[in-house]
Amino acid sequence: MNERNRRVLISGASIAGLTLAHWLARDGFRPTVVERAATLRTGGNGVDVRGHAGEVAARMGLMPRIRELAADVRGIKFVDAADRAVARIDMRTLDPESVEIMRGDLVALLRDATDATDAQILFGESIQRLEQDEDGVTVTFDNAPADRFDLVVGADGMHSQVRRLAFGPPARFIRHKDHYFAFANTDAALGEDRCVTMFNTPGRMAGIYRSGNHAQAKAYFAFRSAPLDYDHRNPSVHKQLLSDAFKDQSSWHTKELLDSALADPDFYFDACAQVHMPSWSTNRVALVGDAAWCPSPASGAGAELAMVGAYRLAGELAAAEGHHHRAFARYDAALRPLVTAKQQIGPNLRLMIPRTRTGQHLRNALTHLPLLKAAAAVERRTQARNARPLPEYMPPR
Repeated sequence: MNERNRRVLISGASIAGLTLAHWLARDGFRPTVVERAATLRTGGNGVDVRGHAGEVAARMGLMPRIRELAADVRGIKFVDAADRAVARIDMRTLDPESVEIMRGDLVALLRDATDATDAQILFGESIQRLEQDEDGVTVTFDNAPADRFDLVVGADGMHSQVRRLAFGPPARFIRHKDHYFAFANTDAALGEDRCVTMFNTPGRMAGIYRSGNHAQAKAYFAFRSAPLDYDHRNPSVHKQLLSDAFKDQSSWHTKELLDSALADPDFYFDACAQVHMPSWSTNRVALVGDAAWCPSPASGAGAELAMVGAYRLAGELAAAEGHHHRAFARYDAALRPLVTAKQQIGPNLRLMIPRTRTGQHLRNALTHLPLLKAAAAVERRTQARNARPLPEYMPPR
C-alpha cells in the first residue's frame, strides 16, 4: 500500500483495541497500542462471540481456541432466599450458535494474535493531550515523550479519554440506564456448576457465575439507582457504593458474595449505560468499541460489536488506502445499523432486576412459557435477515 496514514495510535488494549491492531498490522499499517494498566487486564465476566464476531475470529484463526476455552454455562437459575429454584432459562436454546468465553481468555487470545504481527503495545501509558492538524496528530503522553501519528483511535471504553479530548465531555454522549453493576472473583462452591444463579430483591440482584471449564467463579451484583456522582477510577469508592447498596442484604448467599467481592483486587464496578454519538470520527481521530457506542452489559453485545467494529475500521482504512475521511465515513455507514439494533436492549434489565416483587413473580412465570424461546428465535431470524455480509477487504499493495 502507499504511505498515506500508516502510523496509527490506538488507546486501549482490550477486545476492540487488540482486534484493530491485529488487522491494521495485517493490512500494512504500523499500529501502536497504549494501555493505561501495567499489564494485560485478564479479569472480567463472560462475553459472547456471536454473529459476525465469530467470522472475524475465524479469519484470525482463533475460533478453535475460543471453542476450547468456552465457559460452557448452560443456563440461568433464579432462586429464592432458601436457594430453591423458582425459574430457569436454558441459554443453549436461546442462542445456540453463540460461544461464551471469559473476557480475560478472549483478550489473551487476541494479544497472542496481535503479538504475531508487527503491532507495538506499550503498557502503563496513557494519552494526556491531542493536537490535530492537516498532516497528523501530536500526542502528549503521561510518561513517554510526545510523538507524532497519522491517525489516533480511541478503543478505551465507555469512559474514553480519547473521546473526551477529541469530542467533548462525557455527559454529551453517555446515557444512563438507571442501574449499576459489579463483578469479582468468589468461591465456586456457592453456585451450581455450568449455571448463572441469581437472587433478587426489588431493584437488586446478587448472583454467581459458574463456568464449566474454569475453577474460579464470579460474583455478580446489580442495583437500580439514579445516576451517581463518583470517581470512576477509584476502586475504594466503587466498593463503598456497592457495600451501601447491599448493606441490609443477608438473605441467600448475598453476604458471602459481597465479602469476597470487596476483598478481590480485580473487583470491577460501573454504570449500566450506553454511548450515543452522531459521528465516530473527527478529522484524524476515530473511536471504536465501547468508546464509540457502548451498548451496555444488558445487551450482551459488547464483544461482538468490538470485534466487528475493529475489523470494519481496519478494513475500510485498507480499502481506502489510508484516505481516512473516506474510510471513516464508510466505517460509520456500514456499522451503524448493527450498533443501533444492538442498543435496543428491550426488557433485559427488567427481567434480570425487577423493580417490584410483582415484577419478580411475572418474570418467573414468563420463563416457563415457550414465548421466551419463540421470541429469541424471531430475533435471530430478524438479525440474520438484516445483517450485512462481512466483506473480505482489499489486501495491502
